[in-house]
Amino acid sequence: MILRFLGVALFAVTTVSTQTPPSLPSSLQQRTIHSPEGADIFVRSGGSGPVVVLIHGYAENSDSWAPLAADLMKDHTVVVPDLRGIGRSSKPADGYDKKTQAKDIRAVVTALGYDKTSVVAHDIGNMVAYAYAATYPDKVERLVVMDAPIPGIDPWNEILLNPGVWHFNFHGPDAERLVAGRERIYFDRIWNDFTGDPGKPDEATRNFFAATYAQPGGMRAGFAQFAAFSQDAKDNKVFEQTKLTMPVMAVGGEKSFGALQAVIMRHVATNVQEEVVAGSGHWLMEERPAYTVALIRKFLDGPLVAHPVASSADGGANEERLTPTEYKFPQVGNPGTGSSGVGGIQTVVLKGNPDQAGVYTIMLRVPAHTRIAAHSHRDDRVATVISGTWHIGYGDKFDEAKLKALPPGSFYTEPPSRNHFAETGDEPVVVQITGFGPSSTEYVDATQDPRKPGKSN
Repeated sequence: MILRFLGVALFAVTTVSTQTPPSLPSSLQQRTIHSPEGADIFVRSGGSGPVVVLIHGYAENSDSWAPLAADLMKDHTVVVPDLRGIGRSSKPADGYDKKTQAKDIRAVVTALGYDKTSVVAHDIGNMVAYAYAATYPDKVERLVVMDAPIPGIDPWNEILLNPGVWHFNFHGPDAERLVAGRERIYFDRIWNDFTGDPGKPDEATRNFFAATYAQPGGMRAGFAQFAAFSQDAKDNKVFEQTKLTMPVMAVGGEKSFGALQAVIMRHVATNVQEEVVAGSGHWLMEERPAYTVALIRKFLDGPLVAHPVASSADGGANEERLTPTEYKFPQVGNPGTGSSGVGGIQTVVLKGNPDQAGVYTIMLRVPAHTRIAAHSHRDDRVATVISGTWHIGYGDKFDEAKLKALPPGSFYTEPPSRNHFAETGDEPVVVQITGFGPSSTEYVDATQDPRKPGKSN
């Protein structure tokens, strides 16, 4: 019995001792950048490729993004700041309204030499990210918001009536005195109330974040984030008058905001993708890191898909008029459903969704000197060559003799399950394809399928 007790105790100690606090990759470069709005913002950045800004929430700091940053920096540039008043950023007396903090983020982005970026946010970071996207709409390519309300945006007033958000109104000098030396007790209440897994965040993570807020001025600055909500609500009512048009992914934990996150964002944005992380509460990076990272990466790297908000009586939300300069191709290849799967192909979804039932239209930009082996799609498709000369033929294997050169303005068909092949010459080619989903791609010779693991694109 004693040996059994000692074994259980030893296992418990070992489990706790093997926990490590979250930490961003050490290869990231560190800087402190002065914001013209009166704060010094600590930021870590690195990687290569399209730029993604990660904005953390309350009860955490930028280290909370460790799983996502480590994954994205393989082929993206990540910019990971501490919000003003949190972590290693300065703790000024004011400026905690989210409109001002959006200007802090812009100062960081431009000081690092960047301009347009995607933005991923969680918790209070959502509020800063929304203010940033609303203030600089042409600088945000894609926006991810996760599990938090937006002050002033419905159903904000109903959310304020929920006793679970008691901490929204817990601030001021007396609150600071009450939690001084008891920061861990205060944060445990918040972590426990909003988790879907009582073991998450784990002990090491809780101790780490509590210690960062226990720094001089840390709790005062943290409370100031909430004290600014009334001003945030006023600012957001103005922002709401102009809807965001960039693709937005609204993510909620099943045991927290769930689908409500998308409901909130549809009030302020016209293209909102709804995602719910099964089994998770509020702390997505701690509770379901692998799934959440994969979800974000798919959204950032995938084709631009329209998720229109229900239109008004005049049907305005479904009206689209795009000139060639308005097509927004991604910066890297993103061969999606309905394409041949070749890695260098850049895809934009103009209408519908090729993964779902219904009409869709996609536009593909195929690099120069690309050869595509014989393959087929299950749906009936028609296509137009927009630019470049497209060489396409029909048959069960690539045959140069069967290729026909199609200059811009040409039309061709891809009958259902009819094998075809294609190539480009010395210039890239843009083709526009319309089909009836769900689509698919099947290669005649599976060894030539570029989507297969280890297959070179």
